[in-house]
Amino acid sequence: MEYQIPLFQLNFGEEEIQAVTETIRSKWISTGPKCEELEQLFVEMMQVKHAVSVSNCTDALHLACLTCGLQPGDEVLCPSLTFAASVNCVRYVGATPVFCDIVGPGHINIDPEDIKRKITAKTKAIVVVHMAGFPAMMDEIMTIAREYHLKVIEDACHGPLSEYKGKKLGTIGDVATFSFFSNKNISTGEGGMLITNSDEVAEKARLLRSHGMTTMSYQRAKGHATAYDIVELGYNFRMDDIRASIGCVQMRKLQEDLEKRIRVRNKYVNELAEVKGVVVPFADNKEFVSNYIMPIVLVDSTKEKRDRVRDAIHQAGIQTSNHYPAIHKFSIYKDYGALLPQTEYVADNEITLPMYAALTDEQIEFIVRIVDRAIHG
Repeated sequence: MEYQIPLFQLNFGEEEIQAVTETIRSKWISTGPKCEELEQLFVEMMQVKHAVSVSNCTDALHLACLTCGLQPGDEVLCPSLTFAASVNCVRYVGATPVFCDIVGPGHINIDPEDIKRKITAKTKAIVVVHMAGFPAMMDEIMTIAREYHLKVIEDACHGPLSEYKGKKLGTIGDVATFSFFSNKNISTGEGGMLITNSDEVAEKARLLRSHGMTTMSYQRAKGHATAYDIVELGYNFRMDDIRASIGCVQMRKLQEDLEKRIRVRNKYVNELAEVKGVVVPFADNKEFVSNYIMPIVLVDSTKEKRDRVRDAIHQAGIQTSNHYPAIHKFSIYKDYGALLPQTEYVADNEITLPMYAALTDEQIEFIVRIVDRAIHG
C-alpha cells in the first residue's frame, strides 16, 4: 500500500544530483578525491584522527574486528537488539558472539551489568550499538573494558554527530563504524565509514580495504607511486567517488537536518506522554543526538497485540517498522541458547514510528492519535 505518512523521507535535492554529475564529468569515479574529501569531513565533524571510507557499514564492522585482532577462539560481547551485521561481523573473523541483554524498555542499549556477568577468560571485545542514535552507558562500559583489557567497537551507524557527555559517539571506544544506507541520516544508497584515533588501526584498515595493496589506483594515477606490493590478505571494501560525492553533500546538510529532528522528537515525546501503555525509550535523554528513528514500546503487551496495533496504524496510512527482531532468535543463532528477557520483550513489542525532519506538528499529532486509538480502541 502507499502510505500517507512514510517511515522516512530521503533528504535529497539538486545538490546531490549536481555532485554526481560533476563527479562523472571528472572522469574519476572509483575511490579517489571525493572519498578523501568525505573522510576529511568525518575527521573534522566527528573530531577524530582517522576516517576510512568503505563500501558499506558491514564491511566497516568486519574491518573493525580484524583491526582489533579478533580471531577464532575469542568471545565478543554484543547486543541482540540490533541489525544482524553487528553480530555477523564477529563470525566473519571466526570469533564467537556472546549475546548480552539490554537495560530495558526505557533504555534499549546493551546492559553493562550483563556485560560483566558474561565475561570469561576468552572475552576479547565488546560491540556497542547506539540504538536510534542514543548513547549506551559508555562510562560503565569503558570502565569494564579497561578492567578486563577488552577492545570496544562502537556500531554508531544510527548516531552521526550524536554526543555522550561532550564526546561524539564513535570516538569513545577503540574503533567505530557508520552506515550510509539509503534510510540513514547520511545516505548514499550504500556506503560506510570506519573511524578511530589509533594510527595503527587506521593504517591496517586502509590496507585491508583494498586487497592488502600498498598503493591504490588513485595514488598511482597522481604519480605518487608507480607500483604496488600485496602485503596482507585483504578485501575489496572500497567506496567509490560517485557515492562519496553524495556523502559530502549529505554531511554538509547533516547538522541542520538533525536540529530539525530534535523538534520532531520533542513534539512526539510531549504528545506520547498523554498515551497510556507506551514507553518512549531514552525519554529523559538531554544529549544532542541524531534521532535516526522514533521507537516506542508497548507496556504489558504481546507480540500479537503489537502486530494488531501496527496493522491498525497502517490502515490509517502511516508506515511503521520494528527495530529489531532479536538476532539470537534467528535460525542461524538460536542454538547459542541465549536468554535475554528484556531484549525479547522489546523486540516483540517495539514499534518504530515515522521520523524525518519534514514531519509537521499536525502530522505528529495525527500519528499519535492513531497510535492511541490503535492501542485502546
